[in-house]
Amino acid sequence: MEKVTEVNENISNTASAADTAETKAAETPAPAEDTTSAIVENEQASDVSPEDEEASDMSQFEELFEQSLRSFQEGEIIEGTVVSVQNDYVMVDIGYKSEGLIPSREFVNGDGNLNVKPGDVIEVLLERWNPEDGSLRLSYSRAIRRKVWDEVIKAYEAKEPIEVTTVSKVKGGLTVRIGESIGGIKAFLPYSQIDVRPHPNLDNMIGQKFMCSILDYNRKRENVVVSRRELLEKEMEEKKKETLESLEEGQEREGVVKNITDYGVFVDLGGIDGLLHVTDISWGRVEHPSKVFKVGDVVKVKVLSFDREKEKVALGIKQLSEDPWLRAAEKYPEETRVTGKVVSLTEYGAFVQLEEGVEGLIHVSEMSWTKRIRHPKQVLSVGDEVETMVLKVDPEARRISLGLKQVKPNPWDLVKERYPEGTVIEGKVKNITEFGLFIGIEEGIDGLVHISDLSWSKRIKHPSEMFKKGDKIQAVVLNIDKEKERFSLGVKQLHPDPWESAPERYPVGSRVSGKITNVTDFGIFVELEEGIEGLIHVSEIAPGRPKSPVGKYEIGDEITAMVINVSPKDRRIGLSIKKMAEDEERSFFSEYSSSKAAPTTLGLLLQEELGQKDKKNSEDKE
Repeated sequence: MEKVTEVNENISNTASAADTAETKAAETPAPAEDTTSAIVENEQASDVSPEDEEASDMSQFEELFEQSLRSFQEGEIIEGTVVSVQNDYVMVDIGYKSEGLIPSREFVNGDGNLNVKPGDVIEVLLERWNPEDGSLRLSYSRAIRRKVWDEVIKAYEAKEPIEVTTVSKVKGGLTVRIGESIGGIKAFLPYSQIDVRPHPNLDNMIGQKFMCSILDYNRKRENVVVSRRELLEKEMEEKKKETLESLEEGQEREGVVKNITDYGVFVDLGGIDGLLHVTDISWGRVEHPSKVFKVGDVVKVKVLSFDREKEKVALGIKQLSEDPWLRAAEKYPEETRVTGKVVSLTEYGAFVQLEEGVEGLIHVSEMSWTKRIRHPKQVLSVGDEVETMVLKVDPEARRISLGLKQVKPNPWDLVKERYPEGTVIEGKVKNITEFGLFIGIEEGIDGLVHISDLSWSKRIKHPSEMFKKGDKIQAVVLNIDKEKERFSLGVKQLHPDPWESAPERYPVGSRVSGKITNVTDFGIFVELEEGIEGLIHVSEIAPGRPKSPVGKYEIGDEITAMVINVSPKDRRIGLSIKKMAEDEERSFFSEYSSSKAAPTTLGLLLQEELGQKDKKNSEDKE
């Protein structure tokens, strides 16, 4: 009887709990389809026979009896079924006389969406339970969190790795999450434990998932410290051992770019790094390794050398293909036209890439037939596509000389035909220098009038004494040197050379007069006409021992002398005062002798002549 009474009390309590649940359900609006379903069930129930109805009541009785025997513990993780999902809460049935309500925010994933729907079976934590009024407080996120903590402790004790997700960058390292966004545990990944080398950019790791080992934890303070480096080092050691056993010189292998420097790239071959030097990246020009690779790139390389003891590996990529210079002479024969891209400019020329690994140089002197190019940038720019001519190929020195001007006709060939020697041309003075004038002939071609070819007679110290820039003048073509690209002109050649007719105008024995232009110890210079001077040597000034004329004659004085020699080739005229005086004496004596009777004796004649000479000498001294 006591047992029956106890069962009846349990049934009564169960019924009371059911009434409470029904009251709450009544307060909560039910969907239309649920109402329709209930009506149908009631109609069907009215058709049930008394025997079936009795059996159904017994089944419900047993179920209520089992529920009455079940007890809950606060802090217990219980499996439940999602009944409904609302905006603010999720209703979960854990098999008790009332459902528990969980805030919807506990089901929001990292994308901001609810990851739960009616009918889902989930595990929840019973935070609080009041058997008297049947109230429940459940938590989904805390249930998940407890499970994650169990995984952390298990991984720590078993020294097994656990997956984490990078959440954010913080001072000293990264914040990572263990588990999903709902109920996950935040852990600290120190900077020194992120990688085996300093990581270049932590921002790139945000959102990444990877495995870490648990270094330490404190559940009470909810602190967890993890390490990625520890796993990477173990992994690298295993890979390194395998790589060292299989690595050989000459092998072609794949690797991952780990680091980039000015002098090359470090490639991870599997636990061991090899250096790919910048000179072994390409047969062509590599401005900087970072222009070709980035960290993380998978590259195919060739093992150039391997020191197993020191674990040093030299790698190459260009060695995977043939050296293009081996066939450069065949591919680029001299005097053939080739097209390439300007890749670099220097003061002395421009480098043109004909193909990867093969560059030719256009020297600044080979850029124009006519213009004086001081710097290649006057003609070319980096990136220009240009047509050039191969001038010389030296495969051993890895050099190709190119010409830009050679793809066009040489204007100097035409100039020599157009302006034969002796042709009179007319042009403007483009430039004046100490040594002459430059006269424009054609576009890019100038002719030079040397200072010595400006005048036959004038002594010109600077061409600007006669001409100024922009003057239009005539000149005679003297010579054209195609090889040296020189065009020689003359202005004085427009007129006859006065020295050519000097022997006729100044015959030997004739007397000439002029102004003294210079007095030196060795003689006196006398200007006979513009550009023509004669020299009275000191020995031709007076008879007897020569004495310096300096101080006895002045510049600008008029003087008369006799022409004693003329040399047009040497452009010299020799004059003499002494011979002119002797000639005058002989003439005077001849005239005097013819005007008097002949002396009776030879002695009288000599006496008379000596007397005249003494008289003349005394006059000269006076």
